[in-house]
Amino acid sequence: MAKKKEVKALQILSDVVVKGLQELKGENIVNIDLSTIENAVCSNFIICTGNSNTHVSSLAGSVEKEVRKTLEEKPWRTEGFGNSEWIILDYVNTVVHIFQQESRDFYNLDGLWADAKITKIEDQ
Repeated sequence: MAKKKEVKALQILSDVVVKGLQELKGENIVNIDLSTIENAVCSNFIICTGNSNTHVSSLAGSVEKEVRKTLEEKPWRTEGFGNSEWIILDYVNTVVHIFQQESRDFYNLDGLWADAKITKIEDQ
């Protein structure tokens, strides 16, 4: 029973994060399910691309605002707001990565975790 509740909570958080990204036109959003990957650091990554420092920063702010408003949660840790080329919002079991395209291509998280289930979220 606890596992079902955990999965449901994870799905709700993922949906709220995606909503925050879509509200400000986040691009190429993917959800990488790491739950079946041995020694993965969390249950899933949500990855998104923004087209400028301002856009990346605004996307992160939108996610934080949406999660705080809907679920009354704050990220456990954040990184990358200084240059806004790659911002990480760590919600423990879900880690949100918001990249500028050049950084996303360079770090290639999508490719590094290609053995996980990757779900592409349609752009709105």
